[in-house]
Amino acid sequence: MSQKDDWHLTEILDYEHGRGDPFAAAVRATRMAMVITDPAQPDNPIVFCNEAFQHLTGYDREDIVGRNCRFLQGVDTDEASIAKIRAAIRAEESIHIDLLNYRKDGSTFWNALFLSPVRGESGDVQFFFASQLDVTDRVMAQETIAAQKAAVDSEVKRRTADLEKALEAKTLLLHEVDHRVKNNLTMIGALLRLQVRAIDDADIRVKLETMMERIDALATVHRRLYQADDVTRFDVAAFAANLASDVIGASGRSNIRLKCDIEPIEVRSEHASALGLILNEVLTNAIKHGLRENRAGSVSIIATRDGEEATLSIEDDGVGLIMDPASSGLGHALIKRLSPQSGTTVAWDRLPTGTRVTLRIPEMEQTS
Repeated sequence: MSQKDDWHLTEILDYEHGRGDPFAAAVRATRMAMVITDPAQPDNPIVFCNEAFQHLTGYDREDIVGRNCRFLQGVDTDEASIAKIRAAIRAEESIHIDLLNYRKDGSTFWNALFLSPVRGESGDVQFFFASQLDVTDRVMAQETIAAQKAAVDSEVKRRTADLEKALEAKTLLLHEVDHRVKNNLTMIGALLRLQVRAIDDADIRVKLETMMERIDALATVHRRLYQADDVTRFDVAAFAANLASDVIGASGRSNIRLKCDIEPIEVRSEHASALGLILNEVLTNAIKHGLRENRAGSVSIIATRDGEEATLSIEDDGVGLIMDPASSGLGHALIKRLSPQSGTTVAWDRLPTGTRVTLRIPEMEQTS
């Protein structure tokens, strides 16, 4: 049967039109490849194909009609996609899928296949209608993009691994540095303690003991740094609570209660030493001088965050000492010199009973 005579096959679709049905002419003339198969015949063969299908596949009509569509499949056609098509046919359902097909000359193309059942008046499936569209360029573009994305992901993964290794090495190095600094400071403190025992002058002894306390505070800072998982951050609120406990313990006083209500306040690690020394001066002032002469009392530490600034308050209920801004003492000089290094402001307030020292500290951006 010639191509000119096969138009009547489309009339079997029964759209309640006559022989001159424009649908039949449209199917024959369209540039979209189309076939009709007959599931009533063995192996559901093709009973109609238009010229566009012949051009797409390279097969003549005589090579196509009477064969199942699987003749377009080849060794690289995806088995899972074939199984989906078979399942759709068994279920008498439509399916839209991209499938690798082979032309008569062995070349391949990506076929955007749309397969749909055609039902008669009784509702039974009489035919399957399938359209094909060559989407090779689109699929190849997607594969190229996917390959490029995979290459980029692989490179990002490699570089990330390199950065993680470098960060791990840096972290280990910084931990080792902090550990050694802490050990050196501990050794310096021990030497000073030996020296104190050999000094008879009470005033010199007091000054050396105060210096040892400052060295101990720095050693505590570096101990916390080398024990931290993130060497770039330092939780100054947790440090304050820990230092207060150490200072009270070192004083041998059992009549001082420590109250802590703190949120984490993280600062950059390079500010840790300066803030550690400031807190040591404030806490020492509260415990040794505010609660002097074995006066019973309490020390409260409150730490809160508010946007980009955090507040750390240290309050005692002692005799109400205020550090004189005009004072030339070493403690005051240390606070005055060290607070600008971390952008911290220090305010002293006399309370009805005791003193409150408030540190306002720029906080690092929080990470999830």
